[in-house]
Amino acid sequence: MKEISQLVLPEDVKYATDHEWARVEGDEVVIGLADYAQDQLGDIVFVELPQVGDSFDKGEEFGTVESVKAVSELYMPIGGEIVAVNEALEDDPALVNGAPYGEGWLIRVKPADPSEMEALLDKAAYLALFDA
Repeated sequence: MKEISQLVLPEDVKYATDHEWARVEGDEVVIGLADYAQDQLGDIVFVELPQVGDSFDKGEEFGTVESVKAVSELYMPIGGEIVAVNEALEDDPALVNGAPYGEGWLIRVKPADPSEMEALLDKAAYLALFDA
């Protein structure tokens, strides 16, 4: 497992305390699993995602990731309607391990309330979680 100093934490995303990330792209928000979470889980072997058109509130469970170590729930960092799911993960769930902020993204959401992004953590605040 990586040391905290080895984690990849882009500045252009916001983080949830349960280790999902969210990045605004136009009028949509792309959501994925943070480097810390994928590293802790180990090799991801299956990802269960919602259907396009499903809607979730902030904090609601929207799917699961299964690794060789455990099954973990995924939670919405912001509320909204699913406008796309990363179908490439069906055939290659390990993309979440190899490129958590790129090809390994999970879902795209049309936010119900874009201001919910402001409640998420920036890189410094997210790193502070590990010092607690």
